[in-house]
Amino acid sequence: MPLAEKLLEPALEIIARYPIGRSRSALLPLLHLVQTEEGHVSPRGVAFCAEVLGINKAQVGAVATFYTMYKRRPTGEYLVSVCTNTLCNVMGGQEIYDQLSEHLGVGHDETTTDGRVTLEHAECLAACDYAPVVTVNYDFTLDEATPEGTVGMVEKLRSGEPVTPSRGARVCSLKEMQFQLAGFADERDGAVADGVAGAPTLRGVTLAQQHGVAVADFNLDTPITRTKDPKDESARAVKDPSPARDGAPHDGKLKTAAKKAVGAVKEAVTSRHAGAETAGEDVKDPQTRTAEQRNPTTGEPDRTGTTTAEQPVPTNPAEASGVAQNATAGDGKPAGDTQRGESIVSESNAGQKRGRTRRVNPGQQSAQPGTEEKK
Repeated sequence: MPLAEKLLEPALEIIARYPIGRSRSALLPLLHLVQTEEGHVSPRGVAFCAEVLGINKAQVGAVATFYTMYKRRPTGEYLVSVCTNTLCNVMGGQEIYDQLSEHLGVGHDETTTDGRVTLEHAECLAACDYAPVVTVNYDFTLDEATPEGTVGMVEKLRSGEPVTPSRGARVCSLKEMQFQLAGFADERDGAVADGVAGAPTLRGVTLAQQHGVAVADFNLDTPITRTKDPKDESARAVKDPSPARDGAPHDGKLKTAAKKAVGAVKEAVTSRHAGAETAGEDVKDPQTRTAEQRNPTTGEPDRTGTTTAEQPVPTNPAEASGVAQNATAGDGKPAGDTQRGESIVSESNAGQKRGRTRRVNPGQQSAQPGTEEKK
């Protein structure tokens, strides 16, 4: 209820962005909205999202625990992320993280005692051209960062001094950033940066201009052609330009693939029944047909254990021949046991009885008496 009083109106605005019947798609921005109030996704935040979307809390929790941008415990006012992935690591990202961790006295996903800074190492911040990079509340703050420069920047944040980012928007609090991630504009004056791409980003273009590398007949003002309505026959030709074969109507890639899949299934079924005699249109698997003959309905008991005379005779000659060669199972022994096998079992049992009186060493519990040949 406390969250509903504060967040219900913007939550309904978020839900209204999606088509009727698709409101569940609003879960991601709603989770960001919850974090604007509490700084993390709390149990009551999960309950709030479930209530407004008409889903259960388990479904909300599954999403909230999957994405790392949804925090499950209180987070500081400033989330400082240090990239420690491949290129940033090579350029010194791990050293930056280690020194910052030692200076703040916290590890990954931990918050300082004053509640101002939460530190985390990031797998990738998508800015390899500025490696190593550090972000504050998901905005780029330090490019080509150094351990000393990062520590100085964090101390400014903790003391309330303004921090000028290398590029990107003006640094804001994590709750304010969550409001933007929920899909609402940052209304602070001058908050949005209006700079141009830096030299590292434009390095490839600069080299191309210096060496005269260009795409032949490239015109920047050439309009981008739009895909036609799929209902239009000409648009279908664009999607699948391969010509029809033997004058057959053209079906398109998806329909052609579906036909191939159906044909493969039919071919597999045909080969599976190859050589089996069937009556009329009966194409059942022999095993399935035999099982249905033995137990026609699920309400009748299985006939397993009945005598040979009571069991139905297979109509298929191949099945009948196989059944005729099977030895009938006796009482307490598997089908096909020979007299030699029965004698070995009997002699082994007799040896165990004799061993109870003749055993000298009680420690040899697993040893069986008898000759090597018998063993």
